[in-house]
Amino acid sequence: MIKKHYLLSPGPTPIPEGVLAAATHPMIHHRTPDFSRIFMDTVTGIKNIFQTKNDVFILASSGSGAMEAAVVNTLSPEDSAIVINGGKFGSRWAKICRAYGVSVREIVLEWGEPYTKEQLSEEMKKNPDIKAVFSTLAETSTGTAYDIRGYGEILTRSDAILVVDGISGIGATPCPMDKWNLDVLLSASQKSFMVPPGLAYISFSQKAWSLVEQSTLPKFYFDAKETKNSLNKETSPWTPAISLIIQQQEALKIINHIGLDNLITHHRILGEATRAGIQSIGLELLSKRPANILTAVKIPSGIDGKTLVKTMQEKYKAYIAGAQDPHKGEFFRIAHLGYMDGFDILTALSALEMALEDMGYSFQKGVCVCTAKEILKENWE
Repeated sequence: MIKKHYLLSPGPTPIPEGVLAAATHPMIHHRTPDFSRIFMDTVTGIKNIFQTKNDVFILASSGSGAMEAAVVNTLSPEDSAIVINGGKFGSRWAKICRAYGVSVREIVLEWGEPYTKEQLSEEMKKNPDIKAVFSTLAETSTGTAYDIRGYGEILTRSDAILVVDGISGIGATPCPMDKWNLDVLLSASQKSFMVPPGLAYISFSQKAWSLVEQSTLPKFYFDAKETKNSLNKETSPWTPAISLIIQQQEALKIINHIGLDNLITHHRILGEATRAGIQSIGLELLSKRPANILTAVKIPSGIDGKTLVKTMQEKYKAYIAGAQDPHKGEFFRIAHLGYMDGFDILTALSALEMALEDMGYSFQKGVCVCTAKEILKENWE
């Protein structure tokens, strides 16, 4: 029997055919007018998605490189920072800060729990020396969205900057950088930007740039000043990931054709359909504030979580994601991110129904898929 592979993970995500084909273009030299035009066109496209007038820098790295760049370019040794840690990637903010000697006030949340702007306001009052607040827009390990707009409101009344990991959230969840008063926003290519892994994007507000000018943490490859100088010359300081940038330019054409607002609405509808389908067969969501990027689902009693994910992947070729440490086996994650459509969701839920049936979970067969299908059909355009 022919079995197709269905990529339903929160990153890397599926790539449009035209974007894949763009990687076959002949290699060009990066210090030429031809590449500068491609480079600057791509920068402009990312600025539009970030919804900012600030410069956007393209880094040849994963998103974690942009996270490190955010820390080393804005802080100095022994500066104090708040990290909102609601999962694996909130935790990464704390690890990067500590690696560079930053004093961290880590707000450790139960996975899936929200954190309000009122809670942040109280924390800021208790810690007036804070230089930066680090958060995620949408935590990939839990599928939880955070109140970035609210955090921005709080920090406009402070000298501290708001630094946001939008790696999985940008393009799927509203996050206008300038309107919401974000000071550093970053993302990466392998999520809703619809490009293979390898590019990261970062932007600094004027408020953040004043800290960049003062920062004394060590930096070389991720030096924002060097990157800005090169951007002014329509290039990058180091050899860029040429083929990936060409692919990103192609993907931006698709995103522009769809429209950013429509793309966000698309992700919302896929998320609503997935969550409704999941809940219709008695499964429980992990997150109390679900994001549009993925749906995290608690493993029901009597079912082995690792075996469920393995069955989905190996038998039905539906590559969902399991939970990450320290919660492996406790829940699974179905992504609805990037180049996915309603039929991808129906495929994922069909495979889930079959895997659960294999494992003896009792439910009314077909209800999960039919519930999702009704929401998708109602919103199909």
